[in-house]
Amino acid sequence: MSYKDFSIEEIIEVMQDAWNAFHIYRKLSLKQRAAFMKAIAVELENCGDELINTVMGETNLPEARMRGERARTIFQLNSYAEACEKGSWLDARIDTGIPDKTPPKPDIRKMLVPLGPVVVFGASNFPFAYSTAGGDTACALAAGCPVIVKAHPAHAETSEMVAKAILLAAEKTKMPKGIFTHVHGASFEVGKALVQHPLTKAVGFTGSYLGGRQLFDWGNQRKEPIPVFSEMGSINPVFLMPEKLNTAAGEIAQQYAGSITLGVGQFCTNPGLIIGIESEALKTFVHDLGKAIQKIDPAPMLHPGIVSAYKKNKGNALLQDDVHLVAESETDVKENEALPTIATATGQAFLNNPVLHQEVFGPYSIVIRCKDMNEMIAVAKNLEGQLTSTLMATEKDIKENDELVESIKNICGRFILNGVPTGVEVCLSQHHGGPFPATTDSRFSAVGADGIRRFARPIAFQNWSNDLLPDELKDDNPLGIWRTVNDELSKEKI
Repeated sequence: MSYKDFSIEEIIEVMQDAWNAFHIYRKLSLKQRAAFMKAIAVELENCGDELINTVMGETNLPEARMRGERARTIFQLNSYAEACEKGSWLDARIDTGIPDKTPPKPDIRKMLVPLGPVVVFGASNFPFAYSTAGGDTACALAAGCPVIVKAHPAHAETSEMVAKAILLAAEKTKMPKGIFTHVHGASFEVGKALVQHPLTKAVGFTGSYLGGRQLFDWGNQRKEPIPVFSEMGSINPVFLMPEKLNTAAGEIAQQYAGSITLGVGQFCTNPGLIIGIESEALKTFVHDLGKAIQKIDPAPMLHPGIVSAYKKNKGNALLQDDVHLVAESETDVKENEALPTIATATGQAFLNNPVLHQEVFGPYSIVIRCKDMNEMIAVAKNLEGQLTSTLMATEKDIKENDELVESIKNICGRFILNGVPTGVEVCLSQHHGGPFPATTDSRFSAVGADGIRRFARPIAFQNWSNDLLPDELKDDNPLGIWRTVNDELSKEKI
């Protein structure tokens, strides 16, 4: 089913409705916001098999994956709702006044308040968890912001079904008109109009570097610049340390063959770069990884455009000087399927060629063979910002290579030891972000309730009477939230 692009006039009306809703929604209690979010979770569950069948038909994603992703999306809505109601994300700070001090110390109380209408761009590779009712939408609603979602054209019908579930939840919980709007638009002009509308106050995006950077530029070129939180993927480097590789080369190869091809490589945390030091153990690893990849069947990607991009980008990478093919799946590839592939190159080739730093979105990874630890450190220092980095290492490896460890810390948002980057746990301590170009602001996470803070700003109230203060900052703490009072974390009354 095709959907007509929204016109500029319709976008103007949508944004005005969202702005009007903002002035009502921002005043609703944390409990009311949470109830709305939990109602969305219920309606998503009520969509049943029809939603699963629809998304499978649009994306080629298997049933088990989509049932799991819907469950994750429901969990996100419920867990962020609970976090919203608990109020810790508000960062409530209170410093009581001392009137007899010279000069008198004023009473100052600070908390986070919502930014305003948030535009969310649906992701192609996560039709539920990073799209219409996904993490950005849940975080914005928790923060007190209306949401305008631009559906991803690759799964527009799925997005439409989810949007109807959200609107039904809004109706049942008596939310204001404009609290959520669903916009279709295959043309980039629709996205540009949404980002540049003066009533848009923030943007959430998950996707390609080119798309995310364009939204970021539009947001900063406005008369009033706004925050644009773009997650733009990464190659998620894996560093194979000598002692660890000597004892477990074959085991690590099997582990990473599964990670590289998980979900046909269509994750922003796919390990697209593996770095080791020339040795017999590294040769064993490369051999075993190649053998494992040969046994993994090709599988269909999300849509023909992504398959085409995978073939083009992989082909370009393999054409670079000193890049050699290690192995491909031995199973014949069909239409819309991606061929799992492993390549290799020297550390010097990687350092000299920026093309090898670029993401190949799909079941592809390249093993970089460094001549020694100094070259491995040079590779780490020359890498761009990443969502994740991984060390496969023993404690001795880590203790003896502090410069490498510190160099890797500088480039990533999540640092993994002896694991794989694929799989992002939804919890408060998770950080799904990283230095540019992985994201446009490495201080914030797109996963976990800390992501709520992206769509809020601090405001300090000075010398306000207790009766006029927001409930979050009143002396008797009617909401029972954690607050920092005179430098001490407390739930007690003042």
